[in-house]
Amino acid sequence: MAFRKRNVGIQRATSSVSDSVEIKENIPGVRPSPLTGQLTTSTGAYSLDGLLGGHAGLALGSSVLIEESGTTDFAGALLRYYAAEGITQGHTLHIVGGGEQWIKELPGLVGAADAAAEAEAIAQKKRKAADEEKMKIAWRYERLNQTDADRRVLPNRAPPSSPDVQQSTAFCHTFDLAKRLVVPTGAPINHIPISKNPMSSPFDSILKSVSQSLVSSPANTVHRLVISTLLSPALYPPHASLPQHFLGFLHSLRALLRQHPSRLTAMLSFPLSLYGRQTALVRWAETLSDGVLELTPFPHLMDASNSLAESGGTRSGVDEQPQGMFHTHKLPVNTDRGGGVREGDDLAFTVSRRRFVIKPFSLPPAEGDTEAQQMAEQSGGGGGAVGKATKVDIEF
Repeated sequence: MAFRKRNVGIQRATSSVSDSVEIKENIPGVRPSPLTGQLTTSTGAYSLDGLLGGHAGLALGSSVLIEESGTTDFAGALLRYYAAEGITQGHTLHIVGGGEQWIKELPGLVGAADAAAEAEAIAQKKRKAADEEKMKIAWRYERLNQTDADRRVLPNRAPPSSPDVQQSTAFCHTFDLAKRLVVPTGAPINHIPISKNPMSSPFDSILKSVSQSLVSSPANTVHRLVISTLLSPALYPPHASLPQHFLGFLHSLRALLRQHPSRLTAMLSFPLSLYGRQTALVRWAETLSDGVLELTPFPHLMDASNSLAESGGTRSGVDEQPQGMFHTHKLPVNTDRGGGVREGDDLAFTVSRRRFVIKPFSLPPAEGDTEAQQMAEQSGGGGGAVGKATKVDIEF
């Protein structure tokens, strides 16, 4: 039998963790996860935010390793989105190996007029598709069809914003790869050179610089670490690939992320053309990373002559056909509720002249199936190289 005074409410003990969460919520570009309440920040790409375990962003205190096959540099576009979002939000940016030229190639912001025009075009396209579906179904299922259509939300589109909301308060901005970001004067950007000393690890200077910046900066400052093309011979000395140096760096970076779980995130890219996924070095690197993504370009794009470097970092295409497959091997901060990408989902990435989009992939409809071809055309050509069906194509 419990003895307790009557009419006395149970008091809840105050927690310092909840206070810190409330303080962090006021930082630009940071919001709690809808699944776990953990603080998250945007990667700069709406389609990628929607695939990170259902958290609608990258959880603070975690890292993402982007692997890419071939000689292309599609992963560099995601790194630039990540860096551009950090500069726009006022976060401290740490760039390893990239100089001033890398900053000058960051994608620019899309203006409010361009975003409104794009949202209106998408809404008009949906209304046109809904009107055509009304003629194909019975009137009693019309309301049910409208309800199902409203639930189809594209993960790569920005939610419509009211004109009275300022652009700086957005969680994820819209960037255009064809434009260039205007970096504010005095933006907190830290360029970290790679040491060439054969007697020490080339990664020691990275950890030391980031640690000093975390200690000297205010407690409400968010830091982003960007490391492009790990172990590339063009940037790193030969002894950087030794396990005691490379894996030791990943161990220390993981410890630094756990030491600052609400202030630091990291995004790294790794070329699989140097070391395959079957090697022990890459397997250990995936184990020490919180999230592992893989970009597999289609074979006709894996030639050096078709690389993004020769096309200015983007590709021009009217239909914006996919350039490769997108695989998720590991997601940061998994929960028992699941979320994010399910096993067996086929995703493809498209790098057009203006944007980077991740969306479901499907094979083109068979020849002669005009109805399926028209549906694929209305949905934007989701997977294959399907154009508008002409009379000659149908008769053939």
